[in-house]
Amino acid sequence: MTTSTLRVLEVMLARRGEEHYGYELLKATGLKGGSLYPILQRLEEARWIDGHWQQATTNGRPPRRFYRLTRLGVTSAESALEKTREHLRLPLALGVEL
Repeated sequence: MTTSTLRVLEVMLARRGEEHYGYELLKATGLKGGSLYPILQRLEEARWIDGHWQQATTNGRPPRRFYRLTRLGVTSAESALEKTREHLRLPLALGVEL
């Protein structure tokens, strides 16, 4: 689990009942498109998120792909974030000096 993936999951969990689209996630995570979209693809293949296309609008806005966490995604993301938090709180091994 990469830190970039954890950032995406954290943003999506903060508003778990809502749909998210790529540009919004780019702004919220600070990631570049070349990092974000492969993460979204992997999460979709793992069934942690569902994605769907929204039709283009009559005012000229192109179609957008929206993503929402699945039940599996919510429980898996919460678990992954908690494990990471626990890992970061681990004390240093005895006898190790900085």
